[in-house]
Amino acid sequence: MPNVSIKEVARLADVSIATVSRSINNPEQVTEKTRLKVQDAIAKTGYSPNKLAQNFRRGRTNMVMVVLPSVGDPFFTAVMKGIRAAARNKGYSVVIEETQLNTLTADEIGAMLVSNQTDGIILLASVSPFGTEISSAKSHRQLPIVIGCETISPELADFPSVHIDNIAAAKEATNYLISQGHKRIAMIYGQESSLLTKDRELGYRAAMKQAKLPIADGWVVEGELTIAGARKATRNLMSHNDRPTAIFCANDEMAIGCLHEVKSAGLSVPEDVSVIGFDDIRYAEVTDPPLTTISQPAEEIGERVMYRLCRRIDAGNGTSSAPEIVPHKLVIRQSVAKPAN
Repeated sequence: MPNVSIKEVARLADVSIATVSRSINNPEQVTEKTRLKVQDAIAKTGYSPNKLAQNFRRGRTNMVMVVLPSVGDPFFTAVMKGIRAAARNKGYSVVIEETQLNTLTADEIGAMLVSNQTDGIILLASVSPFGTEISSAKSHRQLPIVIGCETISPELADFPSVHIDNIAAAKEATNYLISQGHKRIAMIYGQESSLLTKDRELGYRAAMKQAKLPIADGWVVEGELTIAGARKATRNLMSHNDRPTAIFCANDEMAIGCLHEVKSAGLSVPEDVSVIGFDDIRYAEVTDPPLTTISQPAEEIGERVMYRLCRRIDAGNGTSSAPEIVPHKLVIRQSVAKPAN
């Protein structure tokens, strides 16, 4: 059917033109039944919206930028899978900026948005690459930014976010170790500058305080969020005369390094030392032993943060900036056991 109009699609689907438009551009705003009716009508008529013309009229690039700490991090790989799925559904392409390779300023971000290089930004970085400049920048620019996974610093508090409750999750992980009878529990956190792992440290300390358990000097050590950093931290912990019987790691990559180093010291996991991680990356269930960890719904976070950015792009600052907290889950495997007598 040549030169089919959206009006013909609406007639065939028995819906309004506005509903057809929403089904194409904002599918999450219509029911599944309606979306399928519209899709069926589009398939039968051969209707194809002119995306280039739509973008020109709206002043859009249909490009979004994702800022993340490392493209090789398996957790963020899963988050990106969700972002890309939602982006495809909304007709967006995704570009990635890795903070390890380049630090962006608020002025550079603003220039990208004002010059239409990108329609919006998803910030997944543990440390804001924009610094405190962004708080002044947002007063004179409309910045479509949504933050995913991360604890929000005061200067970014006005931007919407999607993440788990990191304090509660870390507290649950520590309480699980306590419930197994552990009293000497150490923690390997990420980086001094990471707000995210600071929240996980707060949860660990809260659980220890509530259980009236002491935290010995040198039992909270930095692991740099890497396997190598965690191996060094574990060697430090294993050198204590009264070494810990359990170690809580602020991410799974550090937990994997910790597992390796405990074994290198001639000890067994979990018979001599229990290890618990955070994130439930794809390698967690195939480590030796399989890793007990806190699971984040990484793909779901990616999808939610992308859809929220789309609403921010479409509606500007009229959308809610309230944080969206998604549930975490403790996944029990074989890396934790009761302490040896």
